[in-house]
Amino acid sequence: MANVNLSSSTTASPAEVGGKGSSTHEFDSTTARTQGQLVRRRFLRHRLAMVSSAVFVLLCVFAFVGPLLWTFDYEDVSSRSYLPPSGEHPLGTTQVGKDTLALLMRGTGFSLQIAIVVAIVATFVGVLFGALAGYLRGFVDTALMRLVDLLLIVPQIAVAAIVVKGLSGSWYVVALVLATFGWMQIARITRGETLSLAQREFVEAARAAGATTPRIIFKHLVPNMIGSITVNATLAVATAVLAEAALSFLGLGVQLPDTSLGVIVNENYGQITTRPWLFWGPFVVIVLISLAVNFIGDGLRDAFDPRQTKVRA
Repeated sequence: MANVNLSSSTTASPAEVGGKGSSTHEFDSTTARTQGQLVRRRFLRHRLAMVSSAVFVLLCVFAFVGPLLWTFDYEDVSSRSYLPPSGEHPLGTTQVGKDTLALLMRGTGFSLQIAIVVAIVATFVGVLFGALAGYLRGFVDTALMRLVDLLLIVPQIAVAAIVVKGLSGSWYVVALVLATFGWMQIARITRGETLSLAQREFVEAARAAGATTPRIIFKHLVPNMIGSITVNATLAVATAVLAEAALSFLGLGVQLPDTSLGVIVNENYGQITTRPWLFWGPFVVIVLISLAVNFIGDGLRDAFDPRQTKVRA
């Protein structure tokens, strides 16, 4: 039998070594990403959500930075009434001689403030009630859900209009009243997720370790629902903008000297054929805010969806 030279048979060429090294390097470069990185990467790849985010940021700059840079104040009545659009007044002037662009900046700011307050308050109350109902169950669940059912059948716009009218109609009053009727859907969604999460092992382990109910809810349950909470908070902004605009258009929302997009539309809808720029300016801003926030919500929903497989872990 011929002798076999084992030493020579195990020698690898430099090319083979280089090939093995490069493949190993490629393998090592694929590192695991955290959940936050995956969510951020998915959201950044959602083109419509990114465009909508840019639009929303520009609207915020327009509302809160624009008045500091613009020539006219929203209360300035030094100009002639119903001037057409020009270089000095890009959107013309109102019946009393106010610059429409300055008024639009002010109204956009108030509408955004109302929407953000509504989203924060409604989300907090909805998450709190929903998590308590889903985790404690029994009598607490029954009582809270019957309260939700009762509020859902109440004509919300009519009740909100009556309450706002009776409480002077300041923007923060409008915000709190709208938040009072905006948390029920969030509570239902949160309750459903809590019922599922409460049966998981990590909750059982926390309960066995002696964790209190508030700690289990805010330390273990709420962080695991952050995706749906974020999406619902985002969509609450768009809902609040439309609800405020509807109330103010009816003259039952924000009252003068405060203003909002709905107030501006209400004051100028009669000019839609003769001076359309007075109506279409605030109307387009309302549509832009609603569409931008809804598309941002769609992007967040897709980003938080664990079934997404486009991004390699």
